[in-house]
Amino acid sequence: MTVIDSDSEQTLTVPVKRPRSLVLANQKGGVGKTTTAINLGTALAAIGERVLIVDLDPQGNASTGLGIDRRNRSRSTFDVLMGDATLRQSARETAVPRLHIAPSTMDLSGFELEVAQHKDRAFRLRRALAEVNRGDAGDYEYVLIDCPPSLNVVTVNAMAAADAVLVPLQCEFFALEGLSQLLKTVEQVRAALNPALTIHGIVLTMYDARNKLSGQVVTDVRSFMGEKVYQTIIPRNVRVSEAPSHGKPVLLYDLKCVGSQAYLKLASEIIQREKALRAA
Repeated sequence: MTVIDSDSEQTLTVPVKRPRSLVLANQKGGVGKTTTAINLGTALAAIGERVLIVDLDPQGNASTGLGIDRRNRSRSTFDVLMGDATLRQSARETAVPRLHIAPSTMDLSGFELEVAQHKDRAFRLRRALAEVNRGDAGDYEYVLIDCPPSLNVVTVNAMAAADAVLVPLQCEFFALEGLSQLLKTVEQVRAALNPALTIHGIVLTMYDARNKLSGQVVTDVRSFMGEKVYQTIIPRNVRVSEAPSHGKPVLLYDLKCVGSQAYLKLASEIIQREKALRAA
C-alpha cells in the first residue's frame, strides 16, 4: 500500500500484512469440510480474528450456510478467478462480526473449460489473495478456502495459493485410504506449484463415542499422522446438522451445544499452532 506523508510529500511504502490462508480439502465428499469451514471461520471471528471464507465449491453450500441468498451473489469467486473482480469486491458481510465470505455460484463449474488454454490457470487465486489486504478496509488475519470434493483446477488453484492444508477427516472405515490419496495430491502440488505448502493439521469429524469403529479410526489416524492430528475432535451433533438449513453457523444457532464448543476449541488450537510456527 502506498501513502503520502503530507509534511514531506514523500511517498512511503507501508507493508501489507498477508493473511494466513488455509485450504480445507478432502477428495472424499461428506466429511464435514464445508461445515468445518463455516464453523471454524465463525469460531475464529468470535475470538477476535478477522476472517474471509472463500467458497470455491460450485454448489455454494458455505455461502448458503452463512445466509447469503443465491440472488445476492452478483460478484462471486468465479468472477475473482476470471479476473473480473477482486476478493474484496466479491466479499459479503455475514451475520457474524469480523467474518466475510466470497460466495460461489454454479458458474464456477465451467471455470476449468474457460481457462484450459491459459498458462496461468493454476495461479488465479494466488494472484487474487496477494491483493486481499490492500485497501482501506480492515485486514484479514485468516483466509479459509472451501474446496469441492474433487481434484480439479479449482482445487489446484486453492492449494497453489494456500499456506497450508487443513484436512477434515470423517471417523469412518475408509478414512485412512482417503487420507493417503489426499497426501499424495498435496505432495504433487508442492513439487510442481507451491513448495511452501504444508499440512497444517487433520481434524477428525463426525465422531460417535457409541461406535467402536470411531474410536479405532481415531487411534489409527493418530498412529499414522502423529502430531499433525488436532487434539480437538468434532462430534456428531444434531444441532450442527440443523444449523445450515437456517442459514446460520452452529455457534449462532446453538452456542452451548457440543458441536459449537468443539469448534471453539479447534479455533483456539489452530491459533496456538500458528503462534508456535511464528516462534519457531
